[in-house]
Amino acid sequence: MDNRPFRSVLYIPASKPRAMDKARGLACDAIIFDLEDAVAVDEKPAARALLARTLQDSDFGPRAKLCRINGFDTEWARDDLDALAPARPEAILLPKVNTADDIQQLADILDSHPGTADTRIWAMMETPLGILNAASIAAAPRMAGFVLGTNDLAKDLNCRFRVDRLPLQCALQTCLLAARAAGIVAVDGVYNAFKDDDGLRAECEQGRDLGFDGKTLIHPAQLDVANASFAPDAAAIDLARRQIAAFDEATTKGLGVAVVDGKIVENLHIVTARQTLARAEAILKLQKAL
Repeated sequence: MDNRPFRSVLYIPASKPRAMDKARGLACDAIIFDLEDAVAVDEKPAARALLARTLQDSDFGPRAKLCRINGFDTEWARDDLDALAPARPEAILLPKVNTADDIQQLADILDSHPGTADTRIWAMMETPLGILNAASIAAAPRMAGFVLGTNDLAKDLNCRFRVDRLPLQCALQTCLLAARAAGIVAVDGVYNAFKDDDGLRAECEQGRDLGFDGKTLIHPAQLDVANASFAPDAAAIDLARRQIAAFDEATTKGLGVAVVDGKIVENLHIVTARQTLARAEAILKLQKAL
């Protein structure tokens, strides 16, 4: 996994040309162009054609661009892929992934289209069976990331909404373990109350503390909170620099540890510190390019 930012991953309905055009000017790290839940049944053929044209004709800059197709349990998935293939999509997001066989099926279809040789696969982790198979799904062909579908997962688990998301913690951490073991991205689920900044901030901070790379969002109004929550702040950057400097000085003296702010700093802390600085640099680079 590289340092490419995925702090804010915004869903955009692929049936809405104005929304897709507006997305080019938003401060999101990644876009999910949605052909699934956000598109009504009778609009799906027009939406997939519109998305294919948009990907070919529009410049969305350095943002990551994911296309969520309809699931293999529907009649629309193959048509979605056939329509999108000529546009050479960066990534396909597959909903309702239950097993690694689902990823293999998608990989085989992509292999049959010469224009999708570099297209990566992301998996919506939103079913109990998918969570139980997270490790094998993460290691499947072309896999680049997980997107947590917490609304669907909560429905299937029949769990209650709680601010601390305790009923979902096992599933969240299982997916994180699998993603980290496979070296892929993991993005947290959506926060439904898009006008509740305080609630969003609390859930973003929880996701960040768990280890997620960012959060999926349903409204542009949520971008600022997610971007701030999942970026290293000034204090974290300062600490990382001081840890590296102190450890380098200790190393020149033949020591294996340093002390910063009264705490031991070992090599493992330096790995984290360098990751923090690399992440901050990647975010700054993306911001300058948008």
